[in-house]
Amino acid sequence: MKLFQQLLVAGASMSLIAPIAAQASNVVNLEEISSYARSNKKKSSRLDSKSFINEVNDDIAKYRGQVDDLDSRQNQFEAGSFSDTTTADQKVVFGLMATDHSAVQADGTDDLSAAYQYTMNLNTSFTGDDNLYVRLRTGNSTGNFVKKDFGTYLSMGTGYTDALKVDKIWYTFPLGESHTFWVGPKIENYYMHGTTPSIYKPVTKQFTLGGNGEAYGASTDAGFGWAYKNENGFALSSNAVSKQNEGGKGIFTNEAATSWATQAGYTTDQWSVSAIVNLKYNGWSDTYYHSKGHSPAPACSTCNYSALGLRSWWRPTSTGTGMPSISLGLDATNYDSATAASDSSTAWFAGLTWQDMFQPDDRIGIAFGSPTKNEDESVDPFAYEAYYSFKANDSVTITPTVFGGSNRNGTDGDDVFGAILETTLKF
Repeated sequence: MKLFQQLLVAGASMSLIAPIAAQASNVVNLEEISSYARSNKKKSSRLDSKSFINEVNDDIAKYRGQVDDLDSRQNQFEAGSFSDTTTADQKVVFGLMATDHSAVQADGTDDLSAAYQYTMNLNTSFTGDDNLYVRLRTGNSTGNFVKKDFGTYLSMGTGYTDALKVDKIWYTFPLGESHTFWVGPKIENYYMHGTTPSIYKPVTKQFTLGGNGEAYGASTDAGFGWAYKNENGFALSSNAVSKQNEGGKGIFTNEAATSWATQAGYTTDQWSVSAIVNLKYNGWSDTYYHSKGHSPAPACSTCNYSALGLRSWWRPTSTGTGMPSISLGLDATNYDSATAASDSSTAWFAGLTWQDMFQPDDRIGIAFGSPTKNEDESVDPFAYEAYYSFKANDSVTITPTVFGGSNRNGTDGDDVFGAILETTLKF
């Protein structure tokens, strides 16, 4: 029996014995009883500095075991969680879009459509300077949201029909102070450029990169690249991507569609200029800024062509004024093995942006231009968009947009008009 229990029992016993002893004192020889008790009782324990050592040691051992168990469980949890050098950010975009064509369309592009896009970006560093990038994405923005010929392909478009996919994955690392390298099974040319070609942020994908045509048009494929950036603002980069799984043709073979882009540019805090030469082989045809009448590498699914792209942008020293930032783009393309009447094409773009006009972090954007068209096309296609983007709070941005074009698909009189409402939630 432990010491505290002995004390409690002793106290209770004394409270019972006391009144009985008082009554029995008249008939019982208390001296004899006292003498008997002295001769038979055990030695009582004395309270000293060692009285509680055993109990304290038992409790410490018990608590130490519990702490060790918690540490073990924490280690097991951390072993199955993200690395402490991995960061994640997520985004959800809700889109509502309506379109109207002046001519009857048989492909269902005149309708009101609702869709979503979900994106998770994962970045992991192993040395502090390198980065493994993984983008997970899903959505149901198909059909009208991904029509290239009429400019209705939105930046939120996926075409994934609710399937969660690894949308991008690559590894990048520096070499010295000025050189950066990329390699990955799912990457696009423009992620590996040394100079940012445009600072206009579009809603329709045709206006990305200062006109997402043949000079900058790309697709997600296996690739690698290199960029040199000098502290004075000069940059030089070269990269290549190849459609390795297109019909089992392999990567960077004579049969695989391949894009090899080399860019040079100069950037300051307020302005930038750059030029790119993109050599495209074996019928490469991915572009968002073209008319339906235009055919990349005309009448030749295995032909090669070269595209020259000039880009520049300028921004004012302060926002919230009537002076917008300006982005400009011009493309010129020459096709091998094409007839003289269609062996070249051109495209141009202009984008204007006003920031912090009515409230902090809001944005007004206007873009317009002529999508890629062959020289022998009889009409000039024209495309435009205008939007106002504002923050409802720190995490939610709302962007109403109107867009359209005249002769947009290369047919005279076939115009398109559309309206979009996007809500973006970042967390």
